[in-house]
Amino acid sequence: MFDFADLVEQIDKTNKTNLKVEALEKFFSSASDEDKVWAIALFSSKRPKRSVKTSDLRVYAAEIAEIPLWLFEESYHIVGDLAETIALLVPESKQSIEPPTLTQLIGEIKDLKKLDEVKQKAYLTNRWSHLNYYSKFVFNKLITGGFRIGVSQKLMTKSIANVTGIDQDTIAYQIMGDWDPEETTYNQLILSPSKEDFIYKPYPFYLANPLDQDLRKLGSCSEWVYENKWDGIRAQLIKRNNEIMIWSRGEELISKQFPELIEMGKFLSNGTVIDGEILPFKNGKIGSFNDLQKRLGRKNVGKTTLENNPVILKAYDLLESNDLDIRNLKYIDRRKPLKKLVLFLNNEKLQLSEYYIFNNWNDVEEAHSQSRINKSEGLMIKNINAFYKVGRKKGDWWKWKVDPLTIDAVLTYAMRGHGRRANLFTDYTFALWKTNDNGDRELVTFAKAYSGLTDKEFKKVDSFIKKNTLERFGPVRSVQPKLVFEIAFEGIANSSRHKSGVAVRFPRILRWRQDKTIKDANSINDLKSLIHE
Repeated sequence: MFDFADLVEQIDKTNKTNLKVEALEKFFSSASDEDKVWAIALFSSKRPKRSVKTSDLRVYAAEIAEIPLWLFEESYHIVGDLAETIALLVPESKQSIEPPTLTQLIGEIKDLKKLDEVKQKAYLTNRWSHLNYYSKFVFNKLITGGFRIGVSQKLMTKSIANVTGIDQDTIAYQIMGDWDPEETTYNQLILSPSKEDFIYKPYPFYLANPLDQDLRKLGSCSEWVYENKWDGIRAQLIKRNNEIMIWSRGEELISKQFPELIEMGKFLSNGTVIDGEILPFKNGKIGSFNDLQKRLGRKNVGKTTLENNPVILKAYDLLESNDLDIRNLKYIDRRKPLKKLVLFLNNEKLQLSEYYIFNNWNDVEEAHSQSRINKSEGLMIKNINAFYKVGRKKGDWWKWKVDPLTIDAVLTYAMRGHGRRANLFTDYTFALWKTNDNGDRELVTFAKAYSGLTDKEFKKVDSFIKKNTLERFGPVRSVQPKLVFEIAFEGIANSSRHKSGVAVRFPRILRWRQDKTIKDANSINDLKSLIHE
């Protein structure tokens, strides 16, 4: 456990990639196989479920630190992270004991759920007092179920590749899927996986880079095609051994949420993997992401939901055909069997995401300008000779998103931020004007945002909030409606769940409009006018 905590400390204290990789290599060279598996799981977002209520953790930690709960809560709001707050406040015992392994500690955490509150508190008191700061910090992260450390999966696979001599892309594939760290050995996962272990695994997704140069610098148009960049859930539909699965890009098995796609998949041949986008599709039209959200997070999807929120799979690529991995074929050669498959299946639930050949770059610019009308969020520009690679590789696939939609809104509520901004009010709620039944204008909230300003601007806004607070609701403050901000967002749709009647996607602050007063802010009707039915 101390070795893993030391790894987290080394990673936490540097922004240099090489130093992070060196620290990872050191750990994967010396740790036990069991701890290696758990480390891979944790860095791949596979972590034990929360076994103790965070409210109980705060009470226990305050008692052990011998401070009143209100002072602990204030400290928590300033620090911004519960695991770090507890690690800072709970004192260490000078008595040394044999440190547990990472695997042992996770086993103990999982068993905590079986204990009553008295035994939970006794266990936590004992562990907290005999762990050093970083071990305590990691321990708390595991307990709260919020284990996020500054290590990308790419860095982890690179370090394991350097230690084992196994190709990095191969390792990325081996750790994909829904494997259980309690039932999987390091040998099975990394060193000598069996062919059977790959039956239910998706392939690592190939990701595009944002277009950061003039189109004409890409060279000859004859080497490129473009597709619409659809705004849904990127997924792989897999059929192997007569089993059909749907995996999201986030490595979640989402088959149960889309039973109609599973039904469609029954007509595919074994050994087929399709890469595509799950999209809401009703009455022959692509819907909004807001429609798709009604299907997410459900254990079972009922008949009414299926009827009201139908979906399709827009197929981008074919990764496996007749049990053969064809990712090393050129893009244009993978698309030929994909088109044949879609035509042969002739199922409305599987549609081809067409690619378009063009004569000059002006044609692409024109297509890009029509993206919103086509219900897409931009274009994908792909090299016809590109292989299907692993992760975000620059050069062959580009994404060219449309400029965001914008609206001028009024700041109405604020909450403290997290991490280095924990002592500042940086999480904001914004409102737009609406005319009520009496003909009077009132401000109605429509979105929250916490990014887009400089540190200097955040400090200025924080100062304003503290001087212009109207009411306090725990960590939240309502403020005098005086400041106007331009809010950018990617998508918009009507929504009965929101007070404003509108849901926006990925809202963020574009700029502080110090040149405007709240009278100049936009209205809910202005916002609704941006919706393309």
